[in-house]
Amino acid sequence: MSHAIARAGTLMLLLLAGSRAEAAIQCKEGFQMSGGREIATPYCGDNYLAEVARQHGFKVSNEEIRNNPASKDEVCRFISSDIRISDYCHTDSDGSDRGK
Repeated sequence: MSHAIARAGTLMLLLLAGSRAEAAIQCKEGFQMSGGREIATPYCGDNYLAEVARQHGFKVSNEEIRNNPASKDEVCRFISSDIRISDYCHTDSDGSDRGK
């Protein structure tokens, strides 16, 4: 009897773990997939910026770009010529960073 309960508990845990994985945010080139549509979100934008930065040789994680404004500014300065990131690195018309 106790083996049947253990198996049922294990099965329940596996099902719960699978549903959490499906609920994870899915991003595609800076946009979050939501209801079959792509919407712009800062989370996915920062993930995409980190992805492009890694393609340029930066050793930076998605979390670092999201949580460390200095790292994000550095990446934006060095790869600003890459048009893919123009929407994720904001500068004023004179080329200086906003808010500084």
